[in-house]
Amino acid sequence: MPIVNRIGELAKDMTEWRREMHMHPETAFEETWTSQFIRERLESFGMDEIHTGIAKTGIVAVLRGQGQSTDAIGLRADFDALDILELNDVPYKSQNPGKMHACGHDGHTAMLLGAAKYMAETRNFDGTVYFIFQPAEENEGGGRVMVEEGLFDRFPMRAVFGMHNSPGLPVGQVSMGPGPMMAGYDIFEIVIDGYGTHAARPHQGVDPVIVQAQIVLALQTIASRQTDAIDSVVLSITQVHGGDTWNVIPQQVTLRGTVRCFKPEVQDLVEERMRKQCAAIADAYGATVQVRYERRYPPTVNDPEQTDFCADVAAGLAGAENVTTNARPVMGSEDFSFMLQEKPGCYIRMGNGAVGETGGVVVHNPRYDFNDAALPWGASYWAQLAERALPRKA
Repeated sequence: MPIVNRIGELAKDMTEWRREMHMHPETAFEETWTSQFIRERLESFGMDEIHTGIAKTGIVAVLRGQGQSTDAIGLRADFDALDILELNDVPYKSQNPGKMHACGHDGHTAMLLGAAKYMAETRNFDGTVYFIFQPAEENEGGGRVMVEEGLFDRFPMRAVFGMHNSPGLPVGQVSMGPGPMMAGYDIFEIVIDGYGTHAARPHQGVDPVIVQAQIVLALQTIASRQTDAIDSVVLSITQVHGGDTWNVIPQQVTLRGTVRCFKPEVQDLVEERMRKQCAAIADAYGATVQVRYERRYPPTVNDPEQTDFCADVAAGLAGAENVTTNARPVMGSEDFSFMLQEKPGCYIRMGNGAVGETGGVVVHNPRYDFNDAALPWGASYWAQLAERALPRKA
């Protein structure tokens, strides 16, 4: 079953929507223009209900099919942008300097809007579809906030589904797998206090620069020597802040970074070892240390039964030869994980084209641009998933 014909006809509209959103990128919980844009499109489609203000700028649109079934599912797309200065030279380049859609959330939203328009026209299903437009996926956990604000209480559904574009995977191909698909996302901040002094007389102070150097090296052994090699974990120091001038040993140095892993027990181990190592090293040098460890996103874990279902839907759309059902997990993270903690579901990767000199670039790059050729594929996947999950009775 190829792309739905009517959705193919909507490709021009979806491209226009996507590029309009690309021109107006907004970051976490500030997506007022984007939220209004989405709401106006949904109103024009004739949705049964449109609920706004969930997680500040989030939207849930309700569409009921033909028949009396009480069954319901949710389809989710994110719509926030990133704090990146866009380097693309295109007519629809970001008009908000320092912000851009560098992860394809404009494309995700356009695909779900396309599916909503088609399904509002046809209503070829029996039950209820909740179209979840989520803010603040990047760093701030808009998915968590929607759940905390009663998403699944207000809109009861038996399953919820998500997708992300995948540069490097050809358009028309789909990838997924049961179990963990993306890692949990933790952050940490380590503040080391020494005793500032003249750089020519280091023996009169306690140098926090030396202490942080020892801590940086020691923390790498948590992954390489203290965690079972079968349990993937990445610990990265991403910021080092300290000192103001050339001839002063500073009073304080701050380290910040992130941890990615797939199991809660590994998160526990990393936090425990980090605190112990930092305290021991600081004490050895006569410094003090404070560690703040924050668990941002849990791992994104697909339900096996729903993954099999989504694989079957994707195979009907793209052909079984274009569907990978044992995709390797990645160390990136997703706040769709909070929804999957509450409801069974599946998160897939949708092909977005080549990466390289003649193709596109990876996400979170200042030259990234969503491949509009993928829009009909994503919208068709959503429509066929809903029609298969909520079939009309003969």
